[in-house]
Amino acid sequence: MKDRKMFDVTKKEIDWGGRPLILETGIIARQADCAVMASYGGTTVLCTVVGAKKANPDQDFFPLTVHFQQKTFAVGKIPGGYFKREGKPSEKETLTSRLIDRPIRPLFVEGFKNEVQIICTVLSYDMENDSDIVAMIGASAALTLSGLPFMGPIGAARVGFVDNAFVLNPTAEQMQTTDLDLIVAGTSEGVLMVESQAQEFSEQQMLDAVTFGQNAYNDVINMIIDMAETCAKDAWEIAEQKIQKDDIKKAMPDIAESALRSAYTITTKQERLDAIAAVKEKALQHFNDAYKDDDDVNDNMILDVFKKLESHIVRRNIIETGQRIDGRDTTGIRPIDARVGILPRTHGSALFTRGETQALVVSTLGTAQDQQIIDAIEGEYRENFMLHYNFPPYSVGEAGRFGAPGRREIGHGKLAWRAIRPLLPSEEEFPYSLRVVSEITESNGSSSMATVCGTSMALMDAGVGMKASCAGIAMGLIKDGDEFSVLSDILGDEDHLGDMDFKVAGTENGITALQMDIKITSITRDIMDKALKQAKDGRLHILKEMAKAITLGRETVSSYAPRITQLHISKDKIRDVIGTGGKVIREICDVTGAKIDID
Repeated sequence: MKDRKMFDVTKKEIDWGGRPLILETGIIARQADCAVMASYGGTTVLCTVVGAKKANPDQDFFPLTVHFQQKTFAVGKIPGGYFKREGKPSEKETLTSRLIDRPIRPLFVEGFKNEVQIICTVLSYDMENDSDIVAMIGASAALTLSGLPFMGPIGAARVGFVDNAFVLNPTAEQMQTTDLDLIVAGTSEGVLMVESQAQEFSEQQMLDAVTFGQNAYNDVINMIIDMAETCAKDAWEIAEQKIQKDDIKKAMPDIAESALRSAYTITTKQERLDAIAAVKEKALQHFNDAYKDDDDVNDNMILDVFKKLESHIVRRNIIETGQRIDGRDTTGIRPIDARVGILPRTHGSALFTRGETQALVVSTLGTAQDQQIIDAIEGEYRENFMLHYNFPPYSVGEAGRFGAPGRREIGHGKLAWRAIRPLLPSEEEFPYSLRVVSEITESNGSSSMATVCGTSMALMDAGVGMKASCAGIAMGLIKDGDEFSVLSDILGDEDHLGDMDFKVAGTENGITALQMDIKITSITRDIMDKALKQAKDGRLHILKEMAKAITLGRETVSSYAPRITQLHISKDKIRDVIGTGGKVIREICDVTGAKIDID
C-alpha cells in the first residue's frame, strides 16, 4: 500500500516590481475553507477564509469581518508591556483590515448572507515590503479559491512617486522620500478602492497614478486566475434564498411610491427620515396582514422590496431631472458657516458647518514630551501630530452605542490626518507636538471632510504656520446603464443609495488626500476625471468660505499654550546642564516649572 500524500500543494510565483510574489496553498490551515500563504520579498502573510454553511434567516445584512494582525515574532521581537503578548489591534492593523474589507465587500453575490470571516496574519516581515498589500492579495486569492460566491479576484498595488516617476510598491527606504503614497485595488474591469496621501498633486497626476497602479495589479489578478484553474474548490451550493413574491413587487409601488416621492421632497433630514419611516411602517403592516398565513413572507423580504423601490425613486429622479434630495443640482454645495476662536481656554478651535454636517474641532499644542510613542512592528517611533475623530450618536439624532472609537472613526480620522500632514511646518520650524480632536456634532454626509476643513482652521487659530488652507469634499455617483450623474457634496442618503463615495481633500494648488470606494465595477477613467474636476470646483468654493474666518496661522500661539525656546549650546557643555545623575536639570525643572528636552 502506497503512503498517502500528506499535502496537496499549489504554488505560483511571478516577478512583480522587481521582487518575487509567491502564493501557496495546501500546507497550512487546511481546515479553513481556504488558506493562502502570500509572500513578497521577505514579507509573508497567512490569509484564511471561513464561511458559515448556513445563513441566519432573520438576518438582513451580510456579516463579513476582516481581521489583519501583526505578530511581533515576524521581526524577532518580544512584545512590550506586562503580559508580553499582542494586545488590542493597533491603528495600522485596524486601517489595514479596512483596506482589505472595502474592495472585496461589493463583490459577493447579491443576497448572500452567510457569515464570512477573513483573518490575515503577518508571520514574517523583512522591514522593506509593507505587509498591507501582501495581505490584500492573499485574501483575494483565498476567497477566489474557497468556492465562496465571490466575484473576484481583486488585485492591489501601492504607488509611490520618487525622482519624478511613479514607483510600484516602493520599499520602506523609498517611502521616506516619496511625494505620494497611494493604494489602489480593483478587478480587471475597474478600480474599486483608492486610498492616498500626496504633496499637493494635480488632478491629472492623481488620475495617472491610479491608472499606473491598475495596470500593475492586473498581473496579480492573472496570477490568481491561473492558480484558481489548478486548485479552486467547487462553488458553494448556496441555499436558495427566499425570493420576493412577484405580487409583492407589483403591489409595493401602489402602497408606497406616492408617499415615498413626497417624503423625498422634504429637505430637512430628520423630518424626511420620519416621513420615510412612516411609509415603511405602513408597507410592513399592509403586507404582513395580507400574507399572515404565508410563512415564506417576513419583514426582511418586505423591507428588501421597499428599499429597492426607494433606491429606484431617488436614483432615477437624479438622473432624469438633475435635482437632488435637498433641492440642489448635481454641482451644488450646501451652505457653509466657518468660525474660529469659539472656545476661550483652548489653544485653537473652529466650528465648521456645511448644511446638516458640523464638526467642532479643537487643537492643542504640547512639547516634545507629549509626542505619541508608537510601538510598531517596524520598531518604536514618535509621532508629533495626532488627529482624533469622534462620532457620538447624538450627531444623527440617535441614542446609540457610546464608547471606544470603532474602525470607522479610526479610518475617518486617519483620512483627515493624511490630508493635513503634508501641509504642516517641520519640527525645526515649529517644535510643538500637535493634537487635534474633531467632535462631529451633526452629521448628514461627509463628516470626515468637515473634519479636514475644521482641522485646517483650528490649527491656524492655534498659531500653526500651515503652508496653505486645506478643504475636503465628498463626491457621489449615480449610474444607470450608460447614464450617470456625478454629485458634489453628497448627503448621507446619496452615499447609501449611490454607486461611489469619492473624498478629495487639498489646497488651491493640489490634492493632499484622496479616498475612493466604488460599489460597481464599471467606473471608467472618464467618470473619475469628471469627478476629480468637479471636486476641484467644490473644493475651491469651500476654501473661499473658510477664508472668511481665517486664511493664515496667527502670528503668536495662544497665551494658554506652552512657550518653547530653543537654545544651542556647545556639546561639551551638555553634561554641565544635565549634572551628575541629572541633578542640575531636575533642579532647573523643579524651580522654574519648565520642561527641558535635550536633543
